[in-house]
Amino acid sequence: MQSLDGEQSLMRIFIGESDRYENKPLYKVLLELFRAKGFAGATVLRGVAGFGANSVLHTDRLLCLSQDLPLVIEVIDSEEKIESIIPQLDDILQGGMITLEKARVIYYKK
Repeated sequence: MQSLDGEQSLMRIFIGESDRYENKPLYKVLLELFRAKGFAGATVLRGVAGFGANSVLHTDRLLCLSQDLPLVIEVIDSEEKIESIIPQLDDILQGGMITLEKARVIYYKK
């Protein structure tokens, strides 16, 4: 198991629940990619509401239930490892947004 103590990078990928890649849900493709590449961890979070570059509101309200809720995939690992995957993400993502920030890992155990 790799050591992650100290300063690492946190990447957030903002996509929609209905986004797909090669006929598969995009979030699943990304999770499989990060796992196969040995990243320390990744989590998919589903938002209750949000909008992106096109300003279309996506929400879970019953009266206007969206089939495309916002998803955020959070990935943490070394800055080098995160930077190395970005060209591959550029080929996979058709839209959305990626952000990077520093994160101080204080606990990471199996």
